[in-house]
Amino acid sequence: MNPVTEEIYAEKLNDPRWEKRRQQILIRDRFRCMNCNCNENLQVHHRQYHYLPNQKRFIEPWDYSDEVLITLCADCHRKGHAQYVVPVKFIHVKPLKHIL
Repeated sequence: MNPVTEEIYAEKLNDPRWEKRRQQILIRDRFRCMNCNCNENLQVHHRQYHYLPNQKRFIEPWDYSDEVLITLCADCHRKGHAQYVVPVKFIHVKPLKHIL
């Protein structure tokens, strides 16, 4: 598995598609940390990462479902990453067969 470097991941978090997705989750969570209920320094956390072994890559940050994304303040986000390892789920996608 090829982990995404922090530099590449940081670039992806500046992508307009992530900004839009992030905004959707912040609105859903009413601009509050779902752990401590504060409303400052909010970030959107991926509860798990999805890896596509056939393509040897992770899915894009903005392509995750709502259930996997949660709003956390920077402090709770940092503490969570220090205490827990984010699980990786392998997504096996069967290639489409051409029908002719």
